[in-house]
Formats: sequence, structure tokens, C-alpha cells
Amino acid sequence: MDEISHYAVGIDIGTSNVRTVVASVNRDNSLNVIGYAEMPNTGMRRGMVANLVGPSAAIDNALLEAERMSGYQVNSAVISVNGSQILSTRTEGMIAVGAMEHEINEGDLERVQEVALQGRISPNQKILSVIPLQFILDGQTGIKNPLGMTGSRLEMQANVVSTLAPNYDNICKVLEPLNVGVEQVAPSVMASARAVLTERQMENGVAVVDIGAATTGVAIYEENDLQYVGVVPIGSNNITNDLAVLLAIDTEVAEEIKRRFATGDFVNEAEGPVVIRWKGKELHFERDQIDEVVQARLDEILDLVRKELKKAHYEQRLPEGIVLTGGGARMRDIDKFVRATLGMSVKIGAPTGLTGVAEAIEKPEYAAAVGLMLLSAEGGGEAATKKSKKKKAKKAGLLGKFFGKF
Repeated sequence: MDEISHYAVGIDIGTSNVRTVVASVNRDNSLNVIGYAEMPNTGMRRGMVANLVGPSAAIDNALLEAERMSGYQVNSAVISVNGSQILSTRTEGMIAVGAMEHEINEGDLERVQEVALQGRISPNQKILSVIPLQFILDGQTGIKNPLGMTGSRLEMQANVVSTLAPNYDNICKVLEPLNVGVEQVAPSVMASARAVLTERQMENGVAVVDIGAATTGVAIYEENDLQYVGVVPIGSNNITNDLAVLLAIDTEVAEEIKRRFATGDFVNEAEGPVVIRWKGKELHFERDQIDEVVQARLDEILDLVRKELKKAHYEQRLPEGIVLTGGGARMRDIDKFVRATLGMSVKIGAPTGLTGVAEAIEKPEYAAAVGLMLLSAEGGGEAATKKSKKKKAKKAGLLGKFFGKF
């Protein structure tokens, strides 16, 4: 008897890489990772789609690899959206629900949400999530779920996460030629938080800082709710580019230096210069130069993170500190640098507790893809009985497919 009830797929569409994770969801709701892939991406600028063909080709390649590993044909997925156009807006609304003995029902909750959203979100923004922070029933505050309670006046305070409508539309369009449906669109940093945070952290107060290639996302949680989300247009690729310019080297060499030798611990200096072999040549660089470049750019990134924390009124107010995710969190000793700079406890966050072929994806850079997969599983994913037999378009025909479609 088939124990699989449905499949869950997450696709993290990053500026430099596309990562996808496929899992089977058993009838007891346990997850089993059966496929994953990572492919280089083009056509993105600071988390936003610059052309449709590049990301679509990268997603196609990633899905083909994950499908080979899993033996499952992907038909739908939860995908990520990024960019500094992601906004976090506080809103509130109030409705009269009737007599004192009236029981709050689903219709009342929908109506108070409509009132809370009316005129508060710009028409060119697409709402991604509405997070109720609290309900107030006849003056009683702190209610998380008023369903079934009695009262005559219902208020809601919420956090609304949105992005520019064109940004949302374009990220969905890149999947159209691949015949892959979009189950949900979620900001990368929120997906990362879903994969790495514990209930205790979210209750006490914690910030996830997702350092991607071209953007850095900040998501703040307290009392088990998302209190704020923001994205700044700078990431770990800026460090690579700075090294390439200052050391007069190719960006591939700069990336190798960043991965192997760049460190966030500038107190305990390593001995000797940096030596790297590249294409048969031995290259020598002064360690002080590398440290200077890395420190300057990290200072800039963390200054912007500090401004986001201050904007949300959570600077120095997070007992659980900061959890770092994303490819930038793989830099050596970056947790020490962030702790010294922001004055908070810092941990490196990576997905854990997964089964199947999960060992290779328990890394900070896979946090968003795993979180998206978990959201897919929670939303029902795709039923196992609806497994498609269709064949995907070959890469060679992708460009023609796009111009034929748009």
C-alpha cells in the first residue's frame, strides 16, 4: 500500500543560484527528502527578474536534476520572491459583530481582515501574507484566535507582507513555460526562518538574517508571530566583487579566496600570505588586504541590518539574538564578526531533522529552499495520485517557447 499522501516542492530562485528540494509527505505527515539540486542562475538583479529566459532555464535545469534523483515529475511548487520592494506594513481594523452573545465565526474574521486591509496597502503591491498579531474582543486584548468566542465588537491588529505586483507577476511567469504551477509565493527570508527557527526562539524574540548573493533579508519574530520583514539590496557577491577589483583578479578567483580564506575573525590574524593555485599558476595575496576588503563590506551590510532592526524597534531587544542563513553565512567566523558588530548573540542556522537524502542540504544556503518545501507540505502540496506523465520542454526550445508565449 502506498504510504505517500502527497509531494512537497520548494524552489528558491536566488540571484546567483536556483535551489530546489523535493520531499514525499507520508500519511502520518512525516517528511522524506527524495531529491534536491542547485544550478547557477542568470537574468536576476538584486533578487528581481531582469529577463524571463535566464531564471526559467536555471529552474528547468534544477528541476530536471531533482526529478532524476527523486523519480518524481514536479508539477507545482512553492517559490521564493526577493528584493528590497518587499514591505512589512502594520494595520488594524474593527467591526461590530452583533449582540453580546454573538459567537465569532469565519465570516467575522474575513470581514475584520477586509476592513484592516482596506486602503492600507498600495494598489501596486501584491499581498503575500497577512499575519494577525492579536485580536481584541470587547476590549479584551491578546487573543490569538477568537473563533467561537462571544462578543459584540471585534478588532484585529496585523502585519501585512507584500511586494510590488510586477515583481510578483514576473517571478510567477518564469515557471509558465515549464508547466509548473505556483502553490504559494513567499519571501526567501521568511522561508529560511520556517526551516531553522524553533518555537522557543520565535516566542522569546529572534531575527533571521539571510545573507544571499545580492540581497540580505531580515525577519523578526516575537510571541510566535512575524513582527517585521525587510530586504536590503546588498549581499555576499559584493564582497567577491570588491576582492576582484582591489586584487585585480578574476571574480572566480575572488570567490575562491572568499570561500577559503575570508574570515570574520579579524582579531586572531593568521600567519603568512594567502596562496592559491589557479589554472596552473600560484597566486600570492596579502592577508591584510583581504581582511580590509571583507571587513569594510561586512560593516556596510551589518549597518543596513542594524537600520532594519531599528526601523522595527527591535535593536538590542531580541533575547534569542540573530540566526544567520544564506550562502553568506558560510564565511568562516562570520558569527564572531556579527556578534561583535551588533552586540547580540549569533548562531548559524541550517535545516535539521530531515530524513532521506537530506545530509547534503543541511546547510545555511539551503534554508530557504527547505523552508519553501515545508510550506508546500503544510499547504497540501501535490497529491501523489496526480503524478503527471508529461515530458518537460527541452532547454534548446526554451527561448522560442518564451517568445511564442509573451
